[in-house]
Order: sequence, then C-alpha cells, then structure tokens
Amino acid sequence: MKTLELHFVTSAGKTARLTVEQPQEPVNPEEVKEAMQSIIDAGVFIDSEGNTYEEIKAARLVERTVTEYSLN
Repeated sequence: MKTLELHFVTSAGKTARLTVEQPQEPVNPEEVKEAMQSIIDAGVFIDSEGNTYEEIKAARLVERTVTEYSLN
C-alpha cells in the first residue's frame, strides 16, 4: 500500500504529519505543494498540543509491503 506523507512545521517549531492513503499517481509535486499551502492557509489543523501548521517541510511517497506468515 502506498501513502503520501505531508510534513509541516508547527507554530512551536515541531514537525507534524498528515497521511493520505492511496494517493493519485503519478504524484505531482507542484500540486502537493499547493494543497499543503491550502491546508496551512485554512488553519483547520492543529497538533495534539494545539499548535497550528505554519510551514511546509516535506512530502514523501511511502510504499509498504506486508508479508504475513502462518504460524500454526
């Protein structure tokens, strides 16, 4: 499964992350940047300590593979 991780700097200077499951591919970096700026401008997200998202830090596409083993 692939996820798109959006990393922001909060008003406290810490990193906060939003995760988008099954993002549309190919990922367009400019569209991601615009969406992240819209999230900041809307001011609707805060971290667990009440700090707002203030700056774009990074974005990355993460692919995870899980293999389950039968142990019976």
